Amino acid sequence: MVFMPLLACRCVWVTARRTAKDFAEVLRWLVEEVYPEAVKVVLVCDNLNTHKAACLYEAFPPEQARRIAERLEWHYTPRHGSWLNMAEIELSVLSRQCLGRRIASAAEMEREVGAWQDERNEREVGVQWRFTTADARIKLRKLYPTI
Repeated sequence: MVFMPLLACRCVWVTARRTAKDFAEVLRWLVEEVYPEAVKVVLVCDNLNTHKAACLYEAFPPEQARRIAERLEWHYTPRHGSWLNMAEIELSVLSRQCLGRRIASAAEMEREVGAWQDERNEREVGVQWRFTTADARIKLRKLYPTI
């Protein structure tokens, strides 16, 4: 899933597995198709092993991989902090609203997820972000230096 919070827009892909090549294709799509004029595309990712620039080199020729990688600015949520990632929040909503039942086939899954995505995008549903810097200093105190 890609969630663009300032646009209240999400894009969800249904794949057989979560591979590095799948993730690389999403990054290519973001850089080359969605934001072709952007100098940098800012990503917030969890620490899944496929969420690294190396995925680009597994999927594309070195020149293309480097061109994509140079336009990405990576930020990672702390380990065990996926709840800080807005895309993970959206995935949780998707799971509760759409996937809480047996879905018979990949094609049906794509239809259901697509309908959920389109409906949320049409309504421009955003995320009510309430986690402040003060909250972070308490909850993530191990990551902040003490003075």
